Amino acid sequence: MTSYDAIIIGFGKAGKTLAGDLANRDWKVALIEKDPSMYGGTCINIACIPTKVLVHDGLNGIPYGDAIERKDKVVEKLRTKNYNSLADHEHVTIYESEATFKSDIEVEIEVNGKKVLLTAEHIFINTGATSNIPPMEGDLNSSKVYTSTTLIERKELPEQLAIVGGGYIGLEYASMYHRFGSKVTVITPDEELMPNEDREIAAEVQKELDKKGIRFYFNSRAEKITDEANEKVTLTLSNGETVRADAVLLATGRKPNVENLGLENTGIELTEEGAIKVNEHLETTVNHVWALGDVKGGMQFTYISLDDYRIVMDYLFGDKNRSLATRENVPYSMFIDPPLSRVGLTAKEADEEGYEIMEGKLPVASHPRAHVIDDLRGLFKVVIDKKTEKILGASLFGPESPELINLVKLAMDLDAPYTMLRDQIYNHPVMSESFNSLFAV
Repeated sequence: MTSYDAIIIGFGKAGKTLAGDLANRDWKVALIEKDPSMYGGTCINIACIPTKVLVHDGLNGIPYGDAIERKDKVVEKLRTKNYNSLADHEHVTIYESEATFKSDIEVEIEVNGKKVLLTAEHIFINTGATSNIPPMEGDLNSSKVYTSTTLIERKELPEQLAIVGGGYIGLEYASMYHRFGSKVTVITPDEELMPNEDREIAAEVQKELDKKGIRFYFNSRAEKITDEANEKVTLTLSNGETVRADAVLLATGRKPNVENLGLENTGIELTEEGAIKVNEHLETTVNHVWALGDVKGGMQFTYISLDDYRIVMDYLFGDKNRSLATRENVPYSMFIDPPLSRVGLTAKEADEEGYEIMEGKLPVASHPRAHVIDDLRGLFKVVIDKKTEKILGASLFGPESPELINLVKLAMDLDAPYTMLRDQIYNHPVMSESFNSLFAV
């Protein structure tokens, strides 16, 4: 048995960052990753980075095949950089193997065909999430059926793409593949688009997606997939209708990746949703084992994984003040065209929580910068607590919103009154100066 100061299972954002930091403190670290194509984690290899490369290239008129080629080069460059940053560290040993717990303190791996036991005083699980395949009949294993991971490996653009799932992944892919020229159909069990978003914002998003020609089936479930001999695939829907396409994307969420970890050999417990149960400092039900990133459930963002790393480091070496309880105002963006970004509460949510609110609203077309960049689409909205003048939330649908939302988050974190953003001096002509008008409630 080989002993380490720390064993980290998974080369994701939290795991790799933690490994480097601990190694710099002269900890002896074992970093285990079963898939060499995943060095660097989900974001770099199969999610944020490759999809945003494709979004960028689609918006700039680059042909699909060329965009896929550039995506592959970007991913390989970043993956190699991430691997070398740790492989070259004297205190880090990288094992290419599946990891299985044999007890609360022992992890089994395979090295050169032989089983090896590792042990450590601190063990960190950072195995991410995997695509959730919905219960359906038929040819789920067809070569024409894809997940969000596998579709962006396809070299030829599907002429007709059917997307099962109208959530954020599904809509982002719908917008992206439309830009490349696919005819896109989205099937969703929801009654309306993005039920958790501000309804006026959601209506604006629906209007833009309708203009693109993206077709929607609401209140519908895909119940069966039939792979036809003529290179098409047919989806049979719960409403009795059928949809034919060249490719089907199953965009029905992602689930924590806990399979084959051997957690049954430990005292580590799972939540009802199948995620690893953690306390506010990310420690599992075994007191020297932590879970970070998507595997612990909750929001599946790479910046959440990075903040998980900060929580663990503060617990190990700091004053233990940082925790899940102190994490507030997490923003997110959906890179449709134009992008939608959100932080905090919608007006409806604020009302339900008992706030007396003020709302700011600004059509993007009313702002000079929109005319400069020739993109008048979208709507910005903010929600303010009338009593305290603090910002409760923002929904920004329009160009450059992924950058703008971080300014709103910063103001919220500082408990600044909305007037700080309203009265700020911004340079000109830029989108951030829209806050002068947006917050003039």
